Amino acid sequence: MNVTENYTNMFHFNLTLFVKIGSFRYPAFVLCLLMFAFIVSANIIILLVISQERTLHEPMYMFIALLSVNALYGSTGFFPRFLMDLLSDTHLISRPACFTQIYIIYTYASYEMTILSVMAFDRYVAVCEPLHYHNKMTHEKVCILSAFAWIMPVFSVATCLYLTIRLPLCGNKILKVYCAGWSVGKLSCASTLILHIASLLAAVVTVFLPLIYVLYTYCQIVIVCRKMSSEFKSKVFQTCLPHIISLLSYCFAVFCDVVLNRIDVKKLNPYFAVILSLEMVLIPPVLNPLLYGLTLPEIRKHIFRMIPWLKKHKLEQKMTYHT
Repeated sequence: MNVTENYTNMFHFNLTLFVKIGSFRYPAFVLCLLMFAFIVSANIIILLVISQERTLHEPMYMFIALLSVNALYGSTGFFPRFLMDLLSDTHLISRPACFTQIYIIYTYASYEMTILSVMAFDRYVAVCEPLHYHNKMTHEKVCILSAFAWIMPVFSVATCLYLTIRLPLCGNKILKVYCAGWSVGKLSCASTLILHIASLLAAVVTVFLPLIYVLYTYCQIVIVCRKMSSEFKSKVFQTCLPHIISLLSYCFAVFCDVVLNRIDVKKLNPYFAVILSLEMVLIPPVLNPLLYGLTLPEIRKHIFRMIPWLKKHKLEQKMTYHT
C-alpha cells in the first residue's frame, strides 16, 4: 500500500494551528465558553422577542430572526468541538466529523450573505417604494425570499463538499483550528481544478452576486434619500445602520479567511493566525444581536421589558419548586 492510499484511508485529520499555551488553556476555555453562552443567550432572546411580539411580525424583523437562527446554527457547529480541543493535548478529528464541520461552517457563512441580501431588498422596497411595500413584501414573498436564502447555499456547498470528499489525499494536517474545505483541498494528491471551478461558482452565487445586489440597493437608497427631508434621512439611517455594519463585519471576516487561505500560515505569528481563523465564526454571531438588539428601538424596548418578566418567571419557578 503506497503513501497516497495510506493518507486517503486515514480516519482522522490533525488540526495543527492550535497553539500550545500550557496552563493558559483554562482561562482561554472559560473565555470561549462565556462567549458561546453569550452568543446562544443573546440570539435566543432576539428570537423570543420577535416571536412573542406581534408588532415585530414584519419582514425586517423576520429576517433579523433568520440571522439569529443562523448564528445559533454556525456556533453550535463550531464551539463544542473547539472547546474540547482547547483542553486537549491532541487535536485529531475524524473524517466524518471534519466534513460535517466543513458543511456547517460553509453553509453558515453562505447563509449570512444571502440573508443580508434579502434584508437589503426589504430595505430597498421600504425606502424607494414605500407605497407598494405591503403589496410587495407579503407573507408569501417573505417565505419565498427566506427559502431562497436557505436553499441556494445548501446545493452549492454540498456540491463542493462532495468533490472534496472524493479527493485522494497525501496528508492529514490542516493548518486551522477547524476543518475547512480549502485546507483539505491542499492535501490532495490529484488535480483540484474541478473543485476550484465549483468553489468559484459557489462563491459567485452565494457571496459575490448577493454582495453586488446589496451595493446596488444601497446606491438606490442613497439616491432617493438625497431628495428627502432630514427627518426621513435620519429614520432611514437608523434602520439601515445595523445592516450596513453587519455587512461590513461579514466582509472583513471573509477577507480574513481568504487571506489566511492564500498565504503561508507558518510564517505568521501563531496567535495572530488563530485570531484570523476565528473571525468568521466569532464576529457575526456576537455582533448581530448587539447591533439589532440595542440599535433598533422596537427590539430594544421589548428586550428591556422581557428581562423583568424573565426574572419574575424564574422566581415563580423557585417558589413552585420549594412548595
